[in-house]
Amino acid sequence: MIAIGCDHAGYDMKTGIIKFLEDKGIEVIDCGCDGSPCDYPVIAKKVCENITHGKADKGILICGTGIGMSIAANKIKGIRASVCSEHFSVKYTRLHNDANVLCMGARVIGEGIAQELTDIFVNTEYEGGRHQKRLDLIKEIEENK
Repeated sequence: MIAIGCDHAGYDMKTGIIKFLEDKGIEVIDCGCDGSPCDYPVIAKKVCENITHGKADKGILICGTGIGMSIAANKIKGIRASVCSEHFSVKYTRLHNDANVLCMGARVIGEGIAQELTDIFVNTEYEGGRHQKRLDLIKEIEENK
């Protein structure tokens, strides 16, 4: 299950990605927006709460650049959000960082690339092993230890 959300700048891309995922048989939780002007932190929180509450395995957030969404998402305990606009970063944010939220910029990449990045994000598993130590260190920071 993938939770997805966008601000008004990312609406068209979001609708395309929802169709792309559903065509592959992947269930989607649409957390907004409906294309009307909205505040991206509100949408980021909705998507991330679906993950932290166990309703979704991963999330996708789209705004103009992906940056605002990633800043907001990374404020939420348990979220590891990465802004990606090319294939290598998406692959390695899953393999090495176990990112659970992909952020993309609708004004940065086209829909075809967004779909390819989504496919990589959804289908790449975390490697674990030597990378777990670093995730544990990130968790310590998150816990203020």
